[in-house]
Amino acid sequence: MYAIVDIETTGLSPSNEKITEIAIYIHDGRKIVDEFSSLVNPEKKIPYRIIHMTGINNQMVEGAPKFYEIAKQLVEITEGKIIVGHNVRFDYGFIRNEFKSLGYNYERKTLDTVKLSRKLIPGRKSYSLGKLCKDLQIENSARHRATGDAMATTKLFELLLSIEDKPEDISLVGIQSGLNGSIVKDLPSATGVYYFYDKDKELIYVGKSINIHDRVMSHLNNNLHKKAIEMRNRLVDVDFQITGSELVALLLESDEIKKNQPKYNQSQKRTYFNYGLYSFVDDDGYQNLKIIRLIEELSPLYTYSSLQEGKDHLTNLCEEFSLCQKLCGLYNTDGKCFHYQINDCNGACIGEELPSEYNARVEESLNNYQFKHQNFFVVGRGRSEDENSVVKIQNGRYIGFGYLQNDISGDNHSLMHDCITRYRDNKEVRRIIISYIKKHKCKIVEY
Repeated sequence: MYAIVDIETTGLSPSNEKITEIAIYIHDGRKIVDEFSSLVNPEKKIPYRIIHMTGINNQMVEGAPKFYEIAKQLVEITEGKIIVGHNVRFDYGFIRNEFKSLGYNYERKTLDTVKLSRKLIPGRKSYSLGKLCKDLQIENSARHRATGDAMATTKLFELLLSIEDKPEDISLVGIQSGLNGSIVKDLPSATGVYYFYDKDKELIYVGKSINIHDRVMSHLNNNLHKKAIEMRNRLVDVDFQITGSELVALLLESDEIKKNQPKYNQSQKRTYFNYGLYSFVDDDGYQNLKIIRLIEELSPLYTYSSLQEGKDHLTNLCEEFSLCQKLCGLYNTDGKCFHYQINDCNGACIGEELPSEYNARVEESLNNYQFKHQNFFVVGRGRSEDENSVVKIQNGRYIGFGYLQNDISGDNHSLMHDCITRYRDNKEVRRIIISYIKKHKCKIVEY
């Protein structure tokens, strides 16, 4: 299924400009089966040159819905569809940025009719929508309006689909990769870990997804970053492991990256975990904690996707274990910290508490913050309907994961212990497990 899209905007930059009109035609490969169109209030003035080109003025959009008011409809109508557009990067980039401003990560596979036209009908003087439609006698009575251009793109797309000598998987047209289309076609729409290899059979990237096929397709369609394009151009083969459980996929991905150190995972890790918690002992013998940007040469105690996430974690540690805000870098002062003034700090900031006593509590906070229970299994979805995944924690340490047939009950702990394949424990995997348990309703079995 395809969602053929066109938008009008207040300008050319997705980061600075806004959408003023959007039109979408849902196409099943034979005909239009649904549609959506609306003017959009951009919440800013439309420049005169844009008004002159599109005919959309400030009075027309004044009473139109704002983007957030139609966002849910856009998510629903494009769910599971390939976004099709003429120079689709422009339309998709604007839509993604509008959703980003709402705190939502909008991701869809894309297909560009410019690239598709160059491949299937080569030799044209111009591949702009207006000139190509004129050349192919495709009528567009509403040029530079979203409905008119989206319908013209739809007619062009139908013409391209009708060409007999075209690739079996048309969504791969225009993708610069050495990857065979049949490999992508055979990838499962299942949860697991995937592996990218180059022509020398070197592992260059490891990732995880709840839908392996769609995630690989998003890599192939990623033209936004230089590293992503470089990796795609080197890609010639894909392998995968179905895990069933997203938690197991996260744990396996982490282990594979640490074990194999694929080239293109380095930047990925830096973008996902940007900050770390580090520890050092000051001149007075007190153990200090500090949240700073990751230092490649040093191993952090914890990692965070943002500075605020790190500060929130450290604030919780201070409150739970009566740590000093000053020694945790949360309160800038030459004297007493704020917590000392309200009797929540024992005076390490001014030397009233012995370093040995304070440091013992710091170590306790770092060791015991890990898990609510010290010995337990996290039971989740398996690779099939009659299978469960099992993640094992023993004495507050990650032991590994495995799979077990049939339902998990309280009287078969021995089977759960026996099914586990051991994996390496580290602070990052413990963090993954803690974060996953907090965000999802998990089945916890203590032993």
